[in-house]
Amino acid sequence: MEIIYEKIFVSQQHSFITRKLQMDPNSHKIHSHKNFELNYITSGSGKRIVGSNISSYAKGDLVLLGPNIPHCWDILETEDGAVPECIVTHFYENIINSDFFNIPELAQVVNLLKNAGNGIWFKGKKTEKVGQVLRRMVNLKGLERYIELLKVFNLLLQIDERENLALPAFLPNSYDKDHDQINKIYEYVFNNVQTGIKLKEASELVFMEPSSFCRYFKKKTNQTFMDYVKNVRIGIAAKFLAETDKQITQICYECGYNNLANFNHYFRVIMKKTPSDYRKDFR
Repeated sequence: MEIIYEKIFVSQQHSFITRKLQMDPNSHKIHSHKNFELNYITSGSGKRIVGSNISSYAKGDLVLLGPNIPHCWDILETEDGAVPECIVTHFYENIINSDFFNIPELAQVVNLLKNAGNGIWFKGKKTEKVGQVLRRMVNLKGLERYIELLKVFNLLLQIDERENLALPAFLPNSYDKDHDQINKIYEYVFNNVQTGIKLKEASELVFMEPSSFCRYFKKKTNQTFMDYVKNVRIGIAAKFLAETDKQITQICYECGYNNLANFNHYFRVIMKKTPSDYRKDFR
């Protein structure tokens, strides 16, 4: 599974851009960028990948992402052939350190953005109000759009029902030095999760000894390399359970586990339910 780095262009005349986009059913590539992103699904459903987290999304899904975290919205085919759509807001790269937010009244907003490094999924009926404002923003410009953005942040702060999707992909300010290295490791894990992950091979990708590599990865991602691998494996297993009729034993082996008991244990630890109970949620 390839990870692509995108450059999101935000004109110097603007601090953010809000667009309504059609989601491409043929694009399943995981990508990352320096910008903060607020993504609201207006139609369609599928699987959402944020870092090592893989879970379902549907109309009304609302997620705030910090910079550099790999993500992808995988689309399920729609019965009526309609193209799924979303409203996406991207902020220019250094917005959190700019005068845009450097006032006491926006301190809570800055904290919200700082906590978005692992992806925040907002839930509940209050997200509908956010969606209404975002729909208006698409057709506005200048000061009017800025005023509506402040309304969005105010509404987000009022939503207590929220969930962190994954551990942070990077520590602050680590992008320029470490992004390419970490992305090589992510891509290696996704490409080899079914055939076997080897610590020595992963460490050689970044020209390190295994012990140094483990310390480096923990420092940059706030999780051990093996914990990351476990999260990816269980995330892929969850995708198979939701979308296929494969036997749980088969899924276990296809996700890189050679022991069903270990697979069941880690799935329950990470997903908070057994594989069979998880599958029932999609039937």
